[in-house]
Amino acid sequence: MIEYIKGKLTELNPTYAVLEAAGVGYEINITLPTYSDLVGKENSEAKLFVNEIIREDTHDLYGFFTKGERELFIMLMTVSGIGANTARMIMSAYTAGEIRQIIATGNSRSLGQIKGLGPKTAQRIIVDLKDKVLKIDLGDGVTNGNETATDMLFPTEENPVKTEAVSALTMLGFAAAASGKAVDKILKETPAATVEAVIRQALKML
Repeated sequence: MIEYIKGKLTELNPTYAVLEAAGVGYEINITLPTYSDLVGKENSEAKLFVNEIIREDTHDLYGFFTKGERELFIMLMTVSGIGANTARMIMSAYTAGEIRQIIATGNSRSLGQIKGLGPKTAQRIIVDLKDKVLKIDLGDGVTNGNETATDMLFPTEENPVKTEAVSALTMLGFAAAASGKAVDKILKETPAATVEAVIRQALKML
């Protein structure tokens, strides 16, 4: 089992990062908060705690900036009906600290706003994890993705925010046309929104 990968960050976008270690480039799936933590570290050394998922037809790596975030990701997947992609979507819609608070307080409404969950699945997450989630130590290294990304304004020429946001959403499994409409609406209302903020809002609209 891989505990973590430490190496040069050679590629970064909102859904995956590439870390080069010992001459090997590892493509690692990431959440929006982890993306936010990695922004500015391109071509520098970075470290991600990894959860490795191996099946007959796939071998995927999911990376997190802290051990606590990885523990929360793994815990979410213990709930019936929650796979890796759904767990990542949950952890992209909210920060780790927010998810822990939502589950601990039984806020099924906030969970139910995430695409693909619905009220029954949201309630199942709360029932299964409410007594466990507060035991996760997220540590001081956990950052609020919204606050981190607020200072990261992207240029508006040629609308790179829309391009990157739509690309990330389609990689998460949403239709390109629907993603484009959602992103257009968000950017029309908040033109200075960051890529992370746009994706986070779109996840609650699609």
